[in-house]
Amino acid sequence: MSKKVYEFDFRGRKLIVENGEMAKQANGAVLVRYGDTVVLSTSVVSNNANILADFFPLMVLYNEKLYSVGKIPGGFIKREGRPTENATLAARMIDRPMRPLFPDGFRNEVQIVNTVLSVDQDNSPEMTALFGSSLATCISEIPFDGPIAGVKVGRVNGEFIINPTPAQLEISDIDLTVAGTKEAINMVESSAKQVSEEVMLEALMFGHEAVKELISFQEEIINDIGKEKMEYEVLEISEELKNEVESLSKDKLDEALRIKDKLEKYAAIDAIKESIVEKYTLENEDKLKESELNELITKVKLVLEKVEYEIFRKIVVKEHTRADGRAMDEIRPLSTDIDILPRTHGSALFTRGQTQSLSVTTLGALGEHQILDGLSPEDEKRFMLHYNFPAFSVGETGRYGAPGRREIGHGALGEKALLQVIPSEEEFPYTIRVVSEILESNGSSSQASICAGCMSLMAAGVPIKAPVAGIAMGLITDGDDYTILTDIQGMEDHLGDMDFKVAGTKDGICALQMDIKIKGITKQILKEALEQAKKARMQILDVITAQIPEPRKEVSKYAPKTISFMIKPEKIKDVIGRGGDTITNIILEASNVKSVNDVNAVKVDLEDDGKVIIYHNDMEVINKTKEMIENIVREPEIGKMYTVKVLNVESFGAFVELWPGCEGLIHVSQLSDERVKDPHDVIKTGDILVAQAIEFDKKGKINLSLRSDPFKKSKKEDKEKRKDND
Repeated sequence: MSKKVYEFDFRGRKLIVENGEMAKQANGAVLVRYGDTVVLSTSVVSNNANILADFFPLMVLYNEKLYSVGKIPGGFIKREGRPTENATLAARMIDRPMRPLFPDGFRNEVQIVNTVLSVDQDNSPEMTALFGSSLATCISEIPFDGPIAGVKVGRVNGEFIINPTPAQLEISDIDLTVAGTKEAINMVESSAKQVSEEVMLEALMFGHEAVKELISFQEEIINDIGKEKMEYEVLEISEELKNEVESLSKDKLDEALRIKDKLEKYAAIDAIKESIVEKYTLENEDKLKESELNELITKVKLVLEKVEYEIFRKIVVKEHTRADGRAMDEIRPLSTDIDILPRTHGSALFTRGQTQSLSVTTLGALGEHQILDGLSPEDEKRFMLHYNFPAFSVGETGRYGAPGRREIGHGALGEKALLQVIPSEEEFPYTIRVVSEILESNGSSSQASICAGCMSLMAAGVPIKAPVAGIAMGLITDGDDYTILTDIQGMEDHLGDMDFKVAGTKDGICALQMDIKIKGITKQILKEALEQAKKARMQILDVITAQIPEPRKEVSKYAPKTISFMIKPEKIKDVIGRGGDTITNIILEASNVKSVNDVNAVKVDLEDDGKVIIYHNDMEVINKTKEMIENIVREPEIGKMYTVKVLNVESFGAFVELWPGCEGLIHVSQLSDERVKDPHDVIKTGDILVAQAIEFDKKGKINLSLRSDPFKKSKKEDKEKRKDND
């Protein structure tokens, strides 16, 4: 197939799609150019399907290549390794709006790979990859109910902007990603500087209009080069088996789904399903081959899942009740506590129903910030939120190791929410890390992390701008009927149509995330969900502020104290010294330790602009360190009187110490108003004198005087000066 090129002027920027030249063996491949950003998106499907699998095997990758921004990877191994957090989040952002649009029952493995080849920071590679992923899949033979597209939305001076540049985002009060089909929005990700629900809804709709433009461009390309969709194998279930399994399970599952306690409910549901599966196994294990029996059991399980799904939705939508008896807009019981851990810098426990987060805040020196090695121009960050989800939190055994995509995603959402209220580096010169340990989970654990994290920050004495709380909203649809749920539990998330997380302060929204399992949701549903979420957020904030009304005025006695001051930038090298000797000696002497790596060693951050920040648990050590640094950078002032100590007496004068690290000379001619023949006659080592600084010599050393008027010329000097003038 010959190369084809398609161009589209998208809001004043060129969007170019190339097909037919690269990656021709993939089922679908497009090279997308957005400004100077270039992404190769490919979509591949396996020939065989595992129709007995209970999930759709979709893998989305976002491969960052550091050559795309002219960087060589850091570390010892100079090649790209495991994905960065940004790459993981970008892959999730593409997966989330695409996954619901693959057909039910489709079980062929699909891999969508985005290779970032060139990055122009003004043109988002993530949005380019989302566009390319949709288009590569749509032009392939892979069944997919797309296309989809996504855009970023910013707001500068009250004006909405599509795909804002990094410079615009710096001054924007919204950083919103919205994706969807032509008909509706189906994915949202946002951080915001406490904006109102009305503004956020307007931003969502503004973004969706731009999404429609990108989809129209995709449709033109699909109509031109799109392949016929493949036939695929689906597990067929007879009506007879459906009716039989339903009659065996319906009443029992209906009863089990109304049990309020999570573990008791799940145990009852599992027992019903296991008994029915066991019945079909025992009845057919001697009649069917192993493969046939496995297929039958899979069908039985699928029918049981469908029965459970339909009963659950009937209970919520038709009967307008929830399994735990709550009203649709009711939050589960809340409880809070702080200072759980005696030696940490700040700790808090937040419990909402059967979801519980223990969050811990740690304060460190600015030099302990996280270093980022990715495509973004940002190369460090001083605030981090890490989310851990151990298997015991849901009463199960499971894998332990490096954080997975879900943990990274939930941590990033909590970080976005709390980042909006974190004080600036100038206001609070610390690196801040919050860790959320999920101890129990029954839905909305990411939002519990935000609530617990907020309290732990305040308990640690971080002067946040305002308390933040988060809530997860759900949606159950039945035709045109729908019900919005506040504070969804795990089952309401699993069997529902939407997981819409909203976090913010009393003044507005700080973060949003929405995923849905249907094709999209309307503006009216979004509006109602935001309003309902605001009401819940206010209730939670009341509980949080009842526990801790405001940030503590002082940091923990176990947290490093800090002071900062300015020195002349050119003096930094003097503080550091040759090979770092001077600063090392300062740290060792001030801290009274033998190694700078000792946990009790004072930390000193020296910034290029001359800012010095000192950290230690003991203010006495901090003050001593400051004094030692100030002594190095301090400069004598001509005409000023100094109390000096005589270090050494020579025939030409005396060497004196103004302060540690600063020495000067009192010449023999400046030792007295009277003529001095031998300095030893009037001065000795160890004497404490008051001398006046009079000049710097050619080497920059200070000269001092003990004369009553050192600047007055002697008769001899006046005579010589008149002679020179004549």
